[in-house]
Amino acid sequence: MDFNLAEKLAIVKAIDEVILVDGQVKKSEIDLLTQLMNILKFDRVLIEEARNITAKECMHILKGMPENKKHALGVMLNEMANADGEFNEAEYRLIFNIMLEAGIEVDHNPD
Repeated sequence: MDFNLAEKLAIVKAIDEVILVDGQVKKSEIDLLTQLMNILKFDRVLIEEARNITAKECMHILKGMPENKKHALGVMLNEMANADGEFNEAEYRLIFNIMLEAGIEVDHNPD
């Protein structure tokens, strides 16, 4: 699946927020981010650029993506949250809010 530059920026920002929300960056999260860099074809420069866009800009871009890309985003966010073996409350809330704002149907039950 090919994402345009704006979509990559928004996806990378969302993923970066999931990595940072618990205040710890684990090796397993960096490993998964490296895999995503290869799959989505982006580099560390794009990560820095993504950190410079606002949450509002990010959500506007994510909301405008087609359903198949939104689904892929949901999968990537959940995989990142589980990368360290701990899907904590802060990660759950953040992902839930991102998906809700982007118009992605979510299961309200974290179990």
